[in-house]
Amino acid sequence: MPTRIRETVAAPASLPGRPIDADHLASGIQHVGAAHLQDYARPGARVTIAFTDATRACPDAALIAFLIDELTALGVRSEDITLLCATGLHRPMTQAELLIKLGVQIATQTRIVDHSALDAHRLIDLGEINSLPVVTDRLCVDTDLLIATGVVEPHQYAGYSGGAKTVVIGCAGEATIQATHSPDMLDHPGVRLGKIENNPFQQFVRAAGQRIGLRLALNVVLSEHGDILFAAMGDPVSTHDHLVAQARTLYEVNVPRRAHLALAGVEPVKAVNLYQASRAATYLALADDTPLLPGAPIILPAPIPEGAGQGAGERRFFDMLSRAPSPAQLIEQMRREGFPAGAQRAYILAQVLLQHPIIVVGADHPQVVSACHMLNAPNLDEALRMGEALARRQFHLSDDDWLDYLIVPHALLTLPRLAAQ
Repeated sequence: MPTRIRETVAAPASLPGRPIDADHLASGIQHVGAAHLQDYARPGARVTIAFTDATRACPDAALIAFLIDELTALGVRSEDITLLCATGLHRPMTQAELLIKLGVQIATQTRIVDHSALDAHRLIDLGEINSLPVVTDRLCVDTDLLIATGVVEPHQYAGYSGGAKTVVIGCAGEATIQATHSPDMLDHPGVRLGKIENNPFQQFVRAAGQRIGLRLALNVVLSEHGDILFAAMGDPVSTHDHLVAQARTLYEVNVPRRAHLALAGVEPVKAVNLYQASRAATYLALADDTPLLPGAPIILPAPIPEGAGQGAGERRFFDMLSRAPSPAQLIEQMRREGFPAGAQRAYILAQVLLQHPIIVVGADHPQVVSACHMLNAPNLDEALRMGEALARRQFHLSDDDWLDYLIVPHALLTLPRLAAQ
């Protein structure tokens, strides 16, 4: 006899009308705030454009092509433009990834530099803001004009990504990344998904962006299919505030009831390794007003062809999580001893694992999943069978009882909220 499962799907809202055509971006960009490109660009000026790396689904090919066209029209020579890949503590992009990310012409004809958070010779110390060090790539400072691209979407710590974050965190030295991802910061009640106001992480990002000298941000809001829905350019704070307001109408979604079981879908760009894919589970479980019942299993489809991940941060994440006897002991240890930059994902994921079993579906490296205190399932049918069995046992539900199953196809672009009862 079939069991009784009641499904609810939570997905970003749809907008009427067509998305902005990436090939004709100029007409779709809204200029906000008082800062304009022509205020800073001039013949002979050196320009650095910080852009997102392969872990971000930002349409940088279109954004950077637009910026280069605008800069050259204002007299900036192409040889005076440097593209700085904001890798944070992730690995550098491969040449194949660069070709996809930027397009053949930009990737082969423009100076591109990978940021290195661990290379002291590449970094400059700009002092502290609220006891947090501002250490950044010299290319962000040794320039006449610094611009950042980015995508505005829900973010575990910043509330929403975008604005100055591409520069302040993506081009930061290890000291800045470690300080902004410490237990004191991550445990602060203001550091939450979707929260901008009174968020000390976001406040630091904005203040540090100003100190570094970030003049302009070109940011977008995307649909779950990667289409550009909104685009804005101006000073980083005005641009960010404007697009966060738009993003909230899309990504923050009410659901009618609490869930015994959930599926957290993750986009292919995030499913390449466990460090990135695990964000989907943490976004769903740790969001304010999460509709998940404590103990609800989370199904996470992710092939993770790179295993835990290949960057310094990803390796630290795996080392901390895999060596811990349990998530509870890891959290206690990390709060007591601190942890290196990059390992914060282990800290956040361990908090979810205290409450929610995570079933990773179709992993190419199941041993990595097991080492990180999660369960493996070869396919979605088996994951659903496992998840339902765990949930019915956890909540004492018989086969005749309804089991509420929440499906979030795009968990990194959706903030499900329990609707007012």
